[in-house]
Amino acid sequence: MELHLKRPLAFFDLETTGVNIAVDRIVEIAILKIYPGGKEEVLAMRINPLMPIPAESSLFHGIFDEDVKDLPSFKERALEVKEFLGDADLAGYNSNKFDVPMLMEEFIRASVDFSLEDRAFVDVQNIFHQMEQRTLKAAYKFYCHENLDNAHTAEADVRATYEVLKAQLSKYDGVEYEDKYGAISRPVVNDVEALHKFTNLSNPVDFAGRLVYDEDGDPCINFGKHKGKKVLNVFETEPSYYAWMQNGDFPLYTKKVLEKLWNEYRNTKKVKREEEQGSNFPKRDLNTNRKPKSNEPDKPITNDMLQQLQGKFGK
Repeated sequence: MELHLKRPLAFFDLETTGVNIAVDRIVEIAILKIYPGGKEEVLAMRINPLMPIPAESSLFHGIFDEDVKDLPSFKERALEVKEFLGDADLAGYNSNKFDVPMLMEEFIRASVDFSLEDRAFVDVQNIFHQMEQRTLKAAYKFYCHENLDNAHTAEADVRATYEVLKAQLSKYDGVEYEDKYGAISRPVVNDVEALHKFTNLSNPVDFAGRLVYDEDGDPCINFGKHKGKKVLNVFETEPSYYAWMQNGDFPLYTKKVLEKLWNEYRNTKKVKREEEQGSNFPKRDLNTNRKPKSNEPDKPITNDMLQQLQGKFGK
């Protein structure tokens, strides 16, 4: 089945030094870019993470320090990755929770401005978990009826993810799904925007899940004592919480999104304050910098007033 695409869709997978988005680094990235019409392009590279790869991670993906010690860092390849992705929508397996935020951390560290705005995000794992609840290897076996060889190598995984999505579209064409509210729909359709809506389960603001959109579409805190509260309400009642998060051990992209929300909040407060001041204080004449004259008649000059003026000017 050929995907119905309005613009390119980039399937990508990362192998990393670990799973801590704020600390760990990429050691391998593979991108399979699908164009409208079915044309494919692949970009695959290993990366020097500039830190030791833990033994448990190396045993998982098969990449050791010796394999990457002489390779360029992500910062040296960041522009190449950005240009290859272009304006493509992004897809992957567990990509919304891990690969997208990890990639954004690396772009920010490399001082490369890669925007996530106006992109669709298709997380194939979320389709799978909601419809069948299995792993990638089992998903490939279930949907494609074959064993997945070379699992946990980036290019094999990313190509398997692409094949699984196409098989899912065939299998669930017209199949009903009931969500937790009892609403019934047919969400798995050959349309990236629809898949974006169905696979973004937590509706994240920052992809790391620290900030999420609520039912009103407003950004909310998704952890700790303020969990479930609107971000702007937290700024209003406890503005120091912003500084605490900016200085805390949070992903860089989370901090970047939070800074944008904070600046919007401050600008809104500034406009509101200026409006309130404008309603409480009389406007001044811009030419004379004096208050406009009142409609009340001028008061007659008295002897007391003349004496006060003489004392003020010494005449």
